[in-house]
This record gives sequence, C-alpha cells and structure tokens, in this order.
Amino acid sequence: MDKLKDIISKPIQTELVFFVNGKKVVESSPDPEWTLLWYLRKKLHLTGTKYGCGEGGCGACTVMVSQYLRNEDHIKHYAVNACLTPVCAMHGLAVTTVEGIGSTHDRLHPVQERIAKAHGSQCGFCTPGIVMSMYALLRNKIKIDYNDLETALQGNLCRCTGYRPIIEGFKTFTEGWEQNYVKNTPSSCAMGKDCCKLKTKEKTENRNLFNTSEFQPYSPSQEPIFPPELKIKADYTQHNLLFIGENVTWIRPKSLQDLLLLKNKIKIDYN
Repeated sequence: MDKLKDIISKPIQTELVFFVNGKKVVESSPDPEWTLLWYLRKKLHLTGTKYGCGEGGCGACTVMVSQYLRNEDHIKHYAVNACLTPVCAMHGLAVTTVEGIGSTHDRLHPVQERIAKAHGSQCGFCTPGIVMSMYALLRNKIKIDYNDLETALQGNLCRCTGYRPIIEGFKTFTEGWEQNYVKNTPSSCAMGKDCCKLKTKEKTENRNLFNTSEFQPYSPSQEPIFPPELKIKADYTQHNLLFIGENVTWIRPKSLQDLLLLKNKIKIDYN
C-alpha cells in the first residue's frame, strides 16, 4: 500500500464515494472485485435490481448511472449492466435503481405505471431492468421516437416473450406514433369493410390493451435532481484513485500523463 502511494502522484483518494438514489455512500475499504450489482444487493439491500445471466446478456440488472461532465457543464445518463460494472468505477457518480424512481408504497413512476397497466410486467423478473432502460432514455431525451425506443431496449430480454405489451405501453412516451403507423400502413386493407380503422371508436377502444386516459402525465421537471455535491466538488475527478483488495488493485490515474508515469514505474511480470 505505502509503496503504491509513493509511486502514484498526489492527491490520492482511498475511499469510494458515490450516490445511490440520492443518498451518499462512502465505502472505506472497497474490494475491486465487487460488482455494482453485488454491492447494491448485498451491501445496500436494494434487491429490485435482479441477478439474471451474470454476463450482461439479459438486462435484468440494468440501472442508470449519471455523470456530470464538467468540461461541458452537462449531466449524462447511462443505462448500464450492474452485473458487469465494477463498483469502484462509480466513484463520483450517481446511481439510480428501480427503487429510486418509485414504488407501490409511495408512488409509481410513469414508466413503472405504464408497463404495469399495459400488462407488460408478466413474471416481473426482467421488468426492473426494462423500466430502467426506458427511464434512462427519458432522462437523456425530451422527445423520443420509435427508433429510440427500439435501441434503448435492445439489451433487455423478456423470457416470457411478451414484447408487445411492453412496447405498447412505452409507445405512449413517443411523439408522432400514430403518424408513423399511418405512414407505414398500406392504403388498402385486406380486411375490406372489416378493417379495424372503419369500426366505431367505441369498438376500437374496447380492443385496446389499456386506457391511456388512466396514465398519470409524465414531466421531466418532476425527476430527482442530480446530487449537487458531485457538481460543486471537483475533487472526485481531480484525485487519483487507489483501492487495494485481496486479489486485485484498482488504480485510476487522473490524467494520461499520470497513466504513462505509472506504466514506467510499475514493473508487471507477465510470466
């Protein structure tokens, strides 16, 4: 530990600090082998984030990670697989889990409400990850279209094969869906006079999966704010990080120059 501290330029941060659902988390002895998913479930007991495949293939562990880009004065949101993400990489970042956006004990977020009322939750195991992928999309873009929706959900699998109600529920967040549908629909329907578009409004509404009038409106202005401390304090990006575990050591240089100095000073035995 002392030898590494002598090699790495100052200042050095040895405590892991990040935010989860708006609350500050300080880990004095982080193990670089811990994943974000393990930490959320075992340390913070936030079990809404699920462990599925463990290899980033199913998306059940999806959470949103937010980062303040100081040079751009902009906050960027990412949907990440918590099962693959090292918790040590969360230093100075904000993590949002499915518990952090809403619950049945308080109030459901519109994303949670709409997937439920559209009958898209099914067995429910993959639902938190799907919700968080959609939530991250909404936080990044005010106006989304159907292509954005498809891209955002590419990393999420539904083993109940019920993608239709999921998509139908989330389409209510897109703009111009009806125009897109009409544009890509042939002018003549093979059903002739039995075409669903020729039926009365009442009959058509009865065939819908849900009633959109029941949904609470979505407003980006009602979302939780980014932790002010992460914006005010530049220390989180200006310090070198050093976390030493039993088998793995995590070093994050603050600049390319520091990385090159470390490369020259630390001898790595590949044999």
